[in-house]
Amino acid sequence: AQGDQQAFLEGPAIYLTVRRSHIYEDAFDKLRTENEPDVRPRFRVQMINNIGLEEVGIDGGGVFREFLSELIKTAFDPNRGFFMITTDNKLYPNPSVAKIVDDFQRHYYFIGRMLGKAIYENLLVELPLAEFFLSKLAGKHSDVDVHQLASLDPELHRNLLSLKAYEGNVDDLELDFTVVSNELGETEVVELKPNGANIAVNSLNRMEYIRLMADYKLNRQIKQQCAAFRRGLANVVTVEWLYMFSNKEFQVLISGAEIPVDINDLRKHARYGGDYDPDHRTIKLFWNVVESLDDIQKRQLLKFVTSCSRPPLLGFKDLDPPFCIQNAGDTDRLPSASTCMNLLKLPAFNSRELLKEKLLYAIQSGS
Repeated sequence: AQGDQQAFLEGPAIYLTVRRSHIYEDAFDKLRTENEPDVRPRFRVQMINNIGLEEVGIDGGGVFREFLSELIKTAFDPNRGFFMITTDNKLYPNPSVAKIVDDFQRHYYFIGRMLGKAIYENLLVELPLAEFFLSKLAGKHSDVDVHQLASLDPELHRNLLSLKAYEGNVDDLELDFTVVSNELGETEVVELKPNGANIAVNSLNRMEYIRLMADYKLNRQIKQQCAAFRRGLANVVTVEWLYMFSNKEFQVLISGAEIPVDINDLRKHARYGGDYDPDHRTIKLFWNVVESLDDIQKRQLLKFVTSCSRPPLLGFKDLDPPFCIQNAGDTDRLPSASTCMNLLKLPAFNSRELLKEKLLYAIQSGS
């Protein structure tokens, strides 16, 4: 670990000072392309706390990881306005963003770059992206077709399939080649093709209508957002390399694998701090308790300590920094964690029951 830290501290670096309360704004300002054309070198980050003081802590890699995790979390937060969530809680670019932010393409480029940086640094982030958006990023073609519509708007997808199979008189449905867009409370009628408002949908042209409607929803209305995001991603990781991955594999690259948490593997690669070692009574009790947890509880523990509930794809040997348990002393306290260091601060409990009770309380309340 000492060698890893030494390697982190050497070589070219990008120095950043960011306010915790304005992490997105400060990072966007400092990491714009004209300031930092290449974001692959190590970041050395100094955080400023909410009362304007520099936070103590030498950045040996941990502060950087916390910074990047928090930055990505806030960038993709639907409340910020750049992304929205589908009915099954997956993220995709906001079609109405131009009404909120003037230079929105620069922001998507920046966010794409930061996701690229996370992939480049092997930093897992919980970021469930919509299937059709993954296709646009990892696929050779940025446009996707009607089959992907279910991942954005399952109801519209069902309606279009019903129209395709409709055996009655399509003219009776009184459809035309327009779509009603309701953006930020403003209703707007958009033509799917030139003069679309004056072209009725009938049994002969309904397939064209289905194709154009899906194209509008999946491609046209977020074309600029996706193109900028993809350019940002390609600034850090080679896009041709991403073509090797299916959507599912690309999501694993970002967020880790949807596989059971292998406690034996976690234990094998764990480190210990303070007076803890593998033979310490509290550590033996800890692993005994963890082995008895169900899969959901194991994921809660992982999220509590590392901020991501999924293990790295190839196992915990790739978790950086390694999972570490440190003696937190007083058994009146709850276990706590420092996610930027993947560090669990575990009081020296002597009783299995007490350890399990306090650990579960901590990981389930997120304290």
